[in-house]
Amino acid sequence: MLLLAKLAALGVIIWFYMTADKVGEPPVKWAVIGLIGYLIAWFLVDAILDNALSAIIAKRGAATIIIGQIPALGGVVAAYFIRKKLVSNANAAK
Repeated sequence: MLLLAKLAALGVIIWFYMTADKVGEPPVKWAVIGLIGYLIAWFLVDAILDNALSAIIAKRGAATIIIGQIPALGGVVAAYFIRKKLVSNANAAK
């Protein structure tokens, strides 16, 4: 994992923890759910990009840095939708 991906994972943990605290849900549980969702999405996007673009990345060094950040973006997008679902479930339960 690149540094940006690790920082994004930390951000997701904090984001989910704070959101759970605001809606009155267990914060640690939400933080773990957010991290797991982020990591699953990150690994899936990374595996897809490795298979699809491995020949291009091997030939161009600058593309490696840019394409290497796409899995982190995919993980954050997945975390956004997971958080949205958790918040709607919490609001429906009240």
